[in-house]
Amino acid sequence: MFWGLASGTVDPRRFEFEHVLADIQSLNEWALEGRLEVTALSLHAYPYVQDRYALLPHGASMGSGYGPIVVAKQPMSKDELAGVRISVPGRMTTAFLVLRLYLGDFEYREAPFDRILEQVVEGRADAGLLIHEGQLTYGSHGLEKVVDLGEWWLLETGLPLPLGVNVVRRDLGDDVLGDVSAVLREAIQCGLDHRAEALEYALEFGRGIDAAVADRFVSMYVNELTQDYGDEGRKAVTELLRRGEALGAFPAPVHLDFVR
Repeated sequence: MFWGLASGTVDPRRFEFEHVLADIQSLNEWALEGRLEVTALSLHAYPYVQDRYALLPHGASMGSGYGPIVVAKQPMSKDELAGVRISVPGRMTTAFLVLRLYLGDFEYREAPFDRILEQVVEGRADAGLLIHEGQLTYGSHGLEKVVDLGEWWLLETGLPLPLGVNVVRRDLGDDVLGDVSAVLREAIQCGLDHRAEALEYALEFGRGIDAAVADRFVSMYVNELTQDYGDEGRKAVTELLRRGEALGAFPAPVHLDFVR
């Protein structure tokens, strides 16, 4: 999604974009401070920053029938999983919220998202919640899938699972919000139209994964729903946040609005 801007293929118009690379939990925490004008965010974090940020109508990561995976060294039932300590990538991640919806209350420890796999392999965690390409490679580490939360969510609701979203700070003003949105939409479409070049760029940030795994992972989360939520995507976002509200996960009622 960044390649079109990073390569100069997409005209940034009157804006200057600086690409800030950080893990999603850090971005969630920075959004609480309003540090970045435009940022990726866990959907779970949006209710905490809704007064400061508006949702962009593109840039979302949604999985249809797949999503974050809980893994362990041995198969577990749902009841067994609820009784162990699970390593999670942050309390504000959407994966954490969905696991709460699936399990109810459970014991957990927070860890950097890219260390969770090794923690389970080394026995430092009973189970781990994976939000990165480990969703595809856990088997090669001798681990078992306990539950795919995206699969569970599809069976539960019939909807894709919205995980990450893009937001823009409201204080930029309505005219600027619309123009920023247009540039970013063009950048996403450019990446989809020039997939090979964009994927090669993305591999620079791939933590050593090979091209085949990267290609499969990108296909899972950068697609037509990334270019625009559509009615289905908006319904999925609304349903997830409604269930989060019912769980008491947010500090205030959620008001959804997308930049036009």
